[in-house]
Amino acid sequence: MVKVIPMQEEHIEGVLAVEEATFSIPWTRKDFEREVRENAMAIYFVAIDDSLDEEKVVGYAGMWHVITEGHITNVAVLHEYRRQGIGDLLMENLEKVALEREMIGITLEVRINNEAAQRLYHKYGFRPEGIRKNYYADTREDAVIMWKYYPFYEGYEEHCNKG
Repeated sequence: MVKVIPMQEEHIEGVLAVEEATFSIPWTRKDFEREVRENAMAIYFVAIDDSLDEEKVVGYAGMWHVITEGHITNVAVLHEYRRQGIGDLLMENLEKVALEREMIGITLEVRINNEAAQRLYHKYGFRPEGIRKNYYADTREDAVIMWKYYPFYEGYEEHCNKG
């Protein structure tokens, strides 16, 4: 069974394993230590498989709360655990925090060719708002900037009716 809990320092080793298995330019141990220890804006969750003899981090998601909005930093699930709803659980936890804190919305960047991730984000109401050219250093691939706005956003109705 997989459970989602707030990330603690003790999860960093497992998060690193997911990070390195998922991304071509992975964050480092120091990056995650800084997020957990020093970054007051950071909100991270881990997905733990507790059906094994030893609990295993199988996914994680992070977001920064910047003034009135959220910025998703990463969402990752180990390949063998994908398509089991773990990405959904992680996104639901980020959204719950965003709503509790009355953020006006959440944004993220995703590789233009990462259709699976874009489908997940669309499912949660994220819409493309722009492109960051040559965003990814390893491939010079463009990123799609996606946003999801909440009713707390003063221009919410107008924004939703523009498309």
